[in-house]
This record gives sequence, structure tokens and C-alpha cells, in this order.
Amino acid sequence: MQVVIGGASGFLGTALTQHLRARGHRVTRLIRSGEPADDASVWDPRTGRIDQIVIDRADAVVNLSGSSIAKWPRTKARKQEILSSRLSATGTLAKAVAASASPTAFISGSGMSWYGTDRGDEELTESSSPGEGFLADVSRQWEDAATPAIEAGARTCFVRTSLVLSHQGGVLPLMLPAWKLGGGAKLGSGKQHMSLISAQDWVRGVEFLLENDEAAGPFNFAMPAAVTNAEFTDALGQAVHRPTFLAVPSFAVKAALGGISDDLLGSLRISPAALNGLGFTFAHPDIASTLDAALP
Repeated sequence: MQVVIGGASGFLGTALTQHLRARGHRVTRLIRSGEPADDASVWDPRTGRIDQIVIDRADAVVNLSGSSIAKWPRTKARKQEILSSRLSATGTLAKAVAASASPTAFISGSGMSWYGTDRGDEELTESSSPGEGFLADVSRQWEDAATPAIEAGARTCFVRTSLVLSHQGGVLPLMLPAWKLGGGAKLGSGKQHMSLISAQDWVRGVEFLLENDEAAGPFNFAMPAAVTNAEFTDALGQAVHRPTFLAVPSFAVKAALGGISDDLLGSLRISPAALNGLGFTFAHPDIASTLDAALP
């Protein structure tokens, strides 16, 4: 397949590009600066500038562009950047896909925050109701920005990504130093659910959506076996051979991290029901195998 990727320079975009090329697919990266090349095309999502010919020649377009949500504090300007970066990139690509004579498949990023920050023990499938809060609102608008592609008849999938575990990026490299020093600790009660997926299963999942003509709509990207924060803490401690008897009270997490603490103390039990329904097989379905694949 000829695949165009927006956001190819990020952690997940880089992993996906390498995986697809290793599997024999041809990848064109959309870049914001530099010179065009055989595998790169310059675009400017803020102004809507893109080489339509590159999109017309593609079998599929993958959109992973968007400003990081991890940076803190989330000032008014920061929130606007998080939202606008996603809407401009998705809108530009969706319109370009819609303008093609034969609309290509469109795989667009989204997030588990579509379900909010705290849904307790509720099992969340793709048919569950949307959540509330800033990131939930961002995720809804993010998916809505793909409407031009859908209306043009393009097969469109939304990848609602949970926490991706890899030693090469994401949250795990931030955690490992503390855990290796014996400072791993559960947060709050530790009973809140954490939704996770290995980087390998994430890229395999995207490839699965690219190659499966029946795939359309939202897809939860999370391992099937749900874990709590306490279970994750213990599993990571065992994986790095360090004790994890510490606990950080909720009030301390809130005092140290402010509003971002809601993302850590909230509970999201995401189920990959749509992927399972299409027959996708996880290489790392549980926390033990996911950590084994993620650690160096």
C-alpha cells in the first residue's frame, strides 16, 4: 500500500513508519519544513496547504498530528493549541481525502479521553456514551473534524488510543527511573483502572485497520485485560525487580500536579470490543506481556 502519514516524526508516527516499511508498504511522511523528497511532502495544516497529488496517489492516509497534552500547566493558550493543532491537521487531511477522485481510507487519531477522565468500574466499549471535561471535548471535536472524508465516502477509522507502553517514548521512560530506585508507588487508592497497550500492538492495530476493508468507525486501542493502578504498580516493580510498597495519597497528587492529577486518579476501563469483533489478535493481551515487550 501507499500510505501517507501526518505526524510521522512523533513517537508513535516513527514506530508506525518503521513498521509499515518493514512490512513492505510505501510511506510518505508529511513534513512541515525542509525539502520535499521521495518519501516526504511538505504541508502546512494551519493554512490548509497540502500537495493534493500526494493524497490522490495514496491508498490510505493516517493522521497522528497534534500538540502534546502532557505539557503543564494547561493555560488558556495551551488548551487552544491542543485543540487547534488537532482540528487544523484533521480538517486539512479530511478535505484532501474528500477531494480525491477515489477517496482513500482515512485513519485518524483520537484518544481514550473521549470517554472523560473517571468512569469508575464501567467497561467502556466504542458504543459507550461520551465523557465530560476538556480532553473529552477535544476528542469529540477531533473526530468531528473528519466529517468531510466520511461524507465523501472514505472508509474512516478513529484510533482511540490508551497509554502506550514503550521504552522508546510515552509515559514509561518517565516512570522507570523512580521504579528502578525502589520509588514505585500506587496513586491514591490504586483501585482506578488504567488502560494500556504495547507499542507493538498499537502499530499492528493501525496496520490491521489499514488492510481491513470492513473496518470503519471508532476503535479502542487498549489491551483486553484491564488492570488497576495498584496492579500496574506491582507488575512494573516485579518487572524491574524492585519493591513497590509506597503509596501517594490523592491529596498529595493533587497538590503536586494540580489539574493534571485528574488524568492520573481517574478510572477508565477501556475495552477493545471493535478490534476483537473484527478478529484482531493482541500479541500482548495482559500487563505481564505488555511490560515484557515494553522494557529494554
